This record gives sequence, C-alpha cells and structure tokens, in this order.
Amino acid sequence: MIKRKLDTVLKVSEPAPLIDFLIAKMGGMARSSVKQLLGQRRVKVGNAIQTRHDFALKAGDVVTVSSGRGNSQLTHPKLKIVYEDDDLIVVNKQPGLLTVAATPGSSETTAFSILRAYVKKQNARAGVYVVHRLDRETSGLLVFARSEELQHYMRQYWRDLVTERTYIALAEGVLNPREGQIRSWFTEDKRNAVVYSSPVDDGGDLAITNYKTLRTSADEQYSLVELHLETGRTNQIRVHLASKGCPVVGDRKYGHGNESSPIDRLCLHAKVLAFIHPVTEKTVRFESPVPKEFNRVIL
Repeated sequence: MIKRKLDTVLKVSEPAPLIDFLIAKMGGMARSSVKQLLGQRRVKVGNAIQTRHDFALKAGDVVTVSSGRGNSQLTHPKLKIVYEDDDLIVVNKQPGLLTVAATPGSSETTAFSILRAYVKKQNARAGVYVVHRLDRETSGLLVFARSEELQHYMRQYWRDLVTERTYIALAEGVLNPREGQIRSWFTEDKRNAVVYSSPVDDGGDLAITNYKTLRTSADEQYSLVELHLETGRTNQIRVHLASKGCPVVGDRKYGHGNESSPIDRLCLHAKVLAFIHPVTEKTVRFESPVPKEFNRVIL
C-alpha cells in the first residue's frame, strides 16, 4: 500500500522573506527549486496561496507546502488571479470581458466561466460564485466566493464589509472644482438600461461619489481622476462624471464614445478594493496598477 504524502506545515518564529524562510526550512533546497514551488502554487501562507518570493512573513504565520503537483494555473489574457484562498478568489479583469453572462445559457466567455473552469480542474465538485460585478469595458478588481453561502453573506453585507473602493477614470475636460463630492438620486430606465441622475431627491436611490483630479493633459482635454464610492449604484461613476460635463473617455452610453477617444475602450479602472474577509475577519487590501494607456494620454 502506498501512503499519501502529507503536506509540510511550518510555523514562523520571526519575520523573514518567504523564500529565505523556505530555503532554511526545506532541507537545503536550492533557491531555484523553491521558486519553482511558488510558481506551481504549492505554497500557502495561512489559507492563501502565495507566489511572491519576497512576501514578508510575520512571527506566528503558518506556511504550508503542498506535497502534490500543485493547483492548476489560470492562464488567460483577460483574467489574472491576484489572491486565492479556501473561501475567495480576487481577480484582475481586463476590458472587454463580462463578469457574468447577460443572458442564461449564453456561451460567451466571461470572468465567471473562466474561473468556473479553473476551479473544476482542481476539484470537479468545486464552484465559484459572483459577489459583485464590473461593466464589460471596465477593468480592475473583482471578488468571487467559493461557496454559495459565502456569496449570499457577502452580497447581503457588502456595504459593511468594504472599507475602501477606489477607481481611476480618464475623463473628458477638467472637473470644476477639481476635487469634491457628487451627490444625486438615480433612477434606472430598465427599458433602455440607462440611469438618470437628479440633483434633488426625486424618489430615486441616493448615489455619492468623492473625486479628486490627479493630473490633466497640457491642452486640458483630458483629466486623470481618482474616485471613491460611498454607494454602489449601477453605472455610478459614469453617470456622475457625465453630470459634471466630464464623461468617462470612450463611454458610448453617457458620453461621446470613441468620437473623441484616443483609446479604444471605456477608460474606467477598479484600482483598489479593501474589505473585511468574511471568514478570517481581517481586512484584506488589493491594488491593481493604473492602465498604462491612461497615463500616456495625460503625459
């Protein structure tokens, strides 16, 4: 009878870079071999897979090295995993990819369908569940739950769990004032899927966006704007910037589309997402780099 190899579980006693810790603890394993373990996604810190060799370990951390060949890796040009544990998957989505299919039974590739195939390679009974969404043309950070129960919990308490949600937009023109808060009431016309904004309470849903202009182009044709959401209404940033006369560059619904756009996309990016992990109850924070094409327009 062949015994199944057990995972190696290591307790961290003092702060150290992950690769140095593993080299010291794994019986003199070569640095290249340790990097291979990390690349194969066979190392966890706590319950989260860790691939960064320079990850800073703290005293009390628990490092687990899988004895198997490791989890399958996600290789897709439109989707990259930035964090994964037993409960959640956080991804960085590229523009042009829907979060989930618009209609049931659609065969279109989505962030959800890509992740579902990925987790089923690891375990045929595994599932993945949508917590929130990004518009097709919006890039950036998205969270998926690994159980239906966790999905329901996070959706119900999303506003309480999220501690920071920051977007970057390339907007037309210059906002006046350059920094401030936009408050309005949203009403959605479901017939044409358009949201209307009112500066006074007309019975719609209150939407609040805080914004700050980071840079403007020399000709003041474009502005790079940082936006923090206090509410999470449909198309909130797009509607609010349009209401200020500075729609998101490339916005076909609320702006001028590609008529005046130097970039063939909607220029909106979910840069930062921080929330209280519903299982560990610790705050986790993720940041996605601003797309290079945004900066090229402003320089």
